[in-house]
Amino acid sequence: MPAPKYAALFLSESREHLATCNRLLLAWERDPAAREPVGGLFRAIHNIKGMAATMGYTAVADLAHRTESLLDAVRGGRLAPSPELFQLLFRTADAIERAAEAAPSGAEQDGPAHAELLEALAAAAGGGAPTEVAWERDLGRTSEMPVPRPAAPPAFRLVEVMIRAGTAMRGARALLALRRVERLGAVSALTPPVAAFDRDDFDGRFSFRLTTLADEEAIETTLRAAGEVDTVTFQASRAAPAAGGANAGTRQIRIDLARLDAMMKQVGELVVARNRLVELARAGAGAAADTSGAGGVELEALASQLSRLVSDLQTEVVASRMAPVGEVFERFPRVVRDVARELGKRIRLETEGGEIELDRSILDELGDPLVHLIRNAADHGIETPDARAAAGRPPEGTIRLSATRERRSVAIRVSDDGRGIDRAAILARAKRDGLCAPDVTTLTDDLLLRVLARPGFSTAAAVSGISGRGVGVEVALTRARALGGSLDVRSEAGRGTTFTLRVPLTLAIVRALLAEAGGERYAVPLSYVAETIEFNRDAVTALRDREALVVRDRVMPTVHLRDLVSARAAAMPQRRPTIILEVGERRTALVVDALLGQQDIVIEPFDAPRGLPAYVGGATILADGAPALILDAAALV
Repeated sequence: MPAPKYAALFLSESREHLATCNRLLLAWERDPAAREPVGGLFRAIHNIKGMAATMGYTAVADLAHRTESLLDAVRGGRLAPSPELFQLLFRTADAIERAAEAAPSGAEQDGPAHAELLEALAAAAGGGAPTEVAWERDLGRTSEMPVPRPAAPPAFRLVEVMIRAGTAMRGARALLALRRVERLGAVSALTPPVAAFDRDDFDGRFSFRLTTLADEEAIETTLRAAGEVDTVTFQASRAAPAAGGANAGTRQIRIDLARLDAMMKQVGELVVARNRLVELARAGAGAAADTSGAGGVELEALASQLSRLVSDLQTEVVASRMAPVGEVFERFPRVVRDVARELGKRIRLETEGGEIELDRSILDELGDPLVHLIRNAADHGIETPDARAAAGRPPEGTIRLSATRERRSVAIRVSDDGRGIDRAAILARAKRDGLCAPDVTTLTDDLLLRVLARPGFSTAAAVSGISGRGVGVEVALTRARALGGSLDVRSEAGRGTTFTLRVPLTLAIVRALLAEAGGERYAVPLSYVAETIEFNRDAVTALRDREALVVRDRVMPTVHLRDLVSARAAAMPQRRPTIILEVGERRTALVVDALLGQQDIVIEPFDAPRGLPAYVGGATILADGAPALILDAAALV
């Protein structure tokens, strides 16, 4: 089994190639006569096969090779595209994905279903099962360069090679031998480095560590195949660590080299500033504390420099964690295609704003809620082609998935042009189930969301494989709140429905407004602060039997933080600042005792105890070392 870091690299690259496969399959299915998707599919599958064979993942490699044979039959005109062919290729892409995900842990997918799929691929290609030798030859290997098999655990083998004396261009020959042996596994600890191969004083001797499944005979044969190799010697080897559990939770993100260079430069400056700070501390606390003296002036200047460097480094680190939402969006065309096929509907997915970036930790959490919202749109929103035609609309429905920047947050919308939500039916159902008061006559968007998000509430007449269990909206709302975001819904009968999921750009470090209530300090993320004003008793009114505030002709409900947290300490101040919280189109006036300024806060890991109020969104440590709760704006509005 390959070392964990190489298994992680295999997973990362195979996921990219499989995403390409799904995208090209969808394009090809829409236009069966197109030739470009076939060539792109062939290249992506070939790359997966090559990586899998090198790693010894035979189940993945076999599937990929059979798929190549099938695509080659299409390219050669021996096989015509058909709905059955597309479905087989989609099934195969799913099987390759499952096998690739399982391979690093040693649990390759090679059971009866795997064998059946291999036979189906071979039958569709019009030939028998390709031999193992054939696909090794496809990879450019010969009998002198065997593919390692997972018969034994991988080992670190220390290898020393000597190019024959008098050989012309010894460096080029050494590099050729090195490139050949890299096909057997991962090369590390190369001595001397490759750059030294081109020097005149290179004597043709080099050594390296090889992590491989191949035995010593196969390694030596591969090296000697480069020619002009005089000796190959091996030192003691040891087993490589397994990739199982350690690798299962590995997550990777590709970072622009310029960002890493900028961070390294700033870290270097921080080291210099730290060293200078240590010297000043050694010079004497008295001189450093005297801000009127030279030491005090220099200490202030150094503190300013450190503050700037830390801010710059923070910006670069946050930027390095960012990834485009398109990485999540690209999985949904396949989801929509499969759901539409199962429901007997025609649905087109349009995406927009895929280049907008989010923190990777947030991006990883978006897939599940978006899947639920998209499947709900396909099942409940988009009608059948006949129903759409009867309503005078195109038989093909549209689901739009878009992302837009809104100040310090990102809004992700799932919209459909379907029938819309029947508010009267939802209201009647909610009253019957006791989810709202009997005297409610209008189902507002806010109330509609609260009803739809109730566990078990569903508008479906029957439970299906797509929806109907009443968990979709609940999952989306719960995940949005956990990320410090919000979920809104807008729906119009006959025009469609839009769910808007708003999330912050990052969860690591955020800018917050510090407020006080009852002698305790609280942090409010600035991404949801529209403005701050003074609480004016003359502007108080009522809105649906609760206190509200009129601000520039707009009425918004108030929340008194002292009352919310049941604060009893400290006297009520004469002047009461008010924070206008804004989440989407909703606003709330949060009345506090005092505003204490802004501060960058680090959101600390927080295991919420049972019964924690919904308005608590996390915790942080303030500059003076004291803890403070972070308020969840979405829960307050």
